[in-house]
Amino acid sequence: MEFVKDLISIRDLEKKHIDLILKKSSQMEQALKTGKELNSLKGKVVATLFFEPSTRTRLSFQSAAMRLGAKVLSFEDVGASSIVKGETFSDTIRMVDGYSDLIVVRHSKEGSARYAAQLAEHPVINGGDGGNQHPTQTLLDLYTIKRAKRKIEGLNVTLLGDLKHARTMRSLLYGLAMYGASIELVAPKGLEMNREVIKEVKEKFNANVTEKSTIQLSNTDVLYLCRIQKERFSDQYEAEKVQKEFRITGETIKGAKEDMIILHPLPKVDEVAPEVDRSKHAYYYEQARMGIPVRMAIMDAMVV
Repeated sequence: MEFVKDLISIRDLEKKHIDLILKKSSQMEQALKTGKELNSLKGKVVATLFFEPSTRTRLSFQSAAMRLGAKVLSFEDVGASSIVKGETFSDTIRMVDGYSDLIVVRHSKEGSARYAAQLAEHPVINGGDGGNQHPTQTLLDLYTIKRAKRKIEGLNVTLLGDLKHARTMRSLLYGLAMYGASIELVAPKGLEMNREVIKEVKEKFNANVTEKSTIQLSNTDVLYLCRIQKERFSDQYEAEKVQKEFRITGETIKGAKEDMIILHPLPKVDEVAPEVDRSKHAYYYEQARMGIPVRMAIMDAMVV
């Protein structure tokens, strides 16, 4: 089965496409464990264009590309590029398209990745465009959940934090709904998930989505959280109050299921207490490691 030419949004994928990536990711993870040499991208060049800061996404893409035998062109210092001379985004994409076989792009403006795909002849992967979409993060999240729980359908998943601005949460809601998970959205007032996104997944997948403003984890199988973006509050006192209420501590997870896992796209700041890092529920470091096999699977499916 062929994969999509460009990976811009989780909405570009059907369930069969995601199933393919989940299967390939497991194969890639096994190959890495056994030391099997992989060279499906040998002779290819992957360009990673990061117009805004990134650690995990950028490095995991570069590592994944090299582990498949590709060479990497890295763009991460805008100040050292022709952009400071006034070169447009479109010209940069056209130039890099001529140098590479696949482009990974992250940009602060929503829609930038799709625009890049329209310009480029070679495949484009969205590494995050503003507050819009982050499809490869969603794919690694789904893989992590299925790997830990052996399934996605029927799980009770709680998405907690700033659901209004987090592109990770928007993409993940769609992916979870596609697989039949029951989803609880927990956010402070004013930071709730976009209504249109909730409406879409309910209509398209008949998704079971509920909304709350307080944390209750007794029935949760997977807790996925992101930070409260305090910089978006005009009242810093209110921001601190909300941050405290939505912080995950040892007390918060008392009464949770023994096998509940906690995921986080990282980086985390102070929304997770140190004792939670040491708990059996913390699964976000394992989640981050899954970025390698999943992004290997994605590039293998797109370029080969």
